Amino acid sequence: MNIGLLGYGKMGRAIEEVAEGSDVHFVWRIGRDNRQELTDELLKKADVVIEFSRPEAALSNVKMCLEAGIPVVSGTTGWLDQLPEAYAFCLEKQGAMLWASNFSVGVNLFFALNRYLATLMNNRPEYDIRVQEIHHMHKLDAPSGTALTLTLDAIKALDRKLDWKLTPAPASATDIPVEAIREGEVPGTHKIKYESSVDSITIEHKAHSRKGFAAGALLAAQWIHGKKGVFDMMDVLEISRLVS
Repeated sequence: MNIGLLGYGKMGRAIEEVAEGSDVHFVWRIGRDNRQELTDELLKKADVVIEFSRPEAALSNVKMCLEAGIPVVSGTTGWLDQLPEAYAFCLEKQGAMLWASNFSVGVNLFFALNRYLATLMNNRPEYDIRVQEIHHMHKLDAPSGTALTLTLDAIKALDRKLDWKLTPAPASATDIPVEAIREGEVPGTHKIKYESSVDSITIEHKAHSRKGFAAGALLAAQWIHGKKGVFDMMDVLEISRLVS
């Protein structure tokens, strides 16, 4: 399988590392320093493109791949408001696109757990919810795409929650407070906390390295090859959506 890496930073290198010894071949690697080398001819040498770039470049990168008829797996975060446009373009071109805020298998199981817990808590108004995420100092977006997915999934399940607020901004009773901490080289820690006057319930996912994210992105690229449509990691892992 031939894969192109569009965005060749830490994640691109991690994907290469986890692919060692497999039948995956990286036919090109494009980063900020060699962007001018990406031609339509080069692009089409890939069976699938894995895209980890920057929020301001993600939409044009994804559209370029779809225009060329190449399936694209995108892990860039911070462009959530443009995703509907990307999905519509994918369907218009009868292409294949998979976007995920996090490709880690463990995180996607955590997503499912978060959705289920939120459905249980919908009838328990005595519990209030908070979200916390911790990442390395170099991360550009806040909150993280993963924290935003967790928060939006909880809002869908909790009738009493309508929106979220990034602390320290004041949050109303209908908002979910989201705390984004940046320190050191933390790969990613996410916590969901429900608290009442008598007890607390906390679920947490803690990444030990980027390898889990990279392995999931590689799995997604292998899965999407030959398919048409708009997908996410729930499709790849065959995890049912407990909250529609």
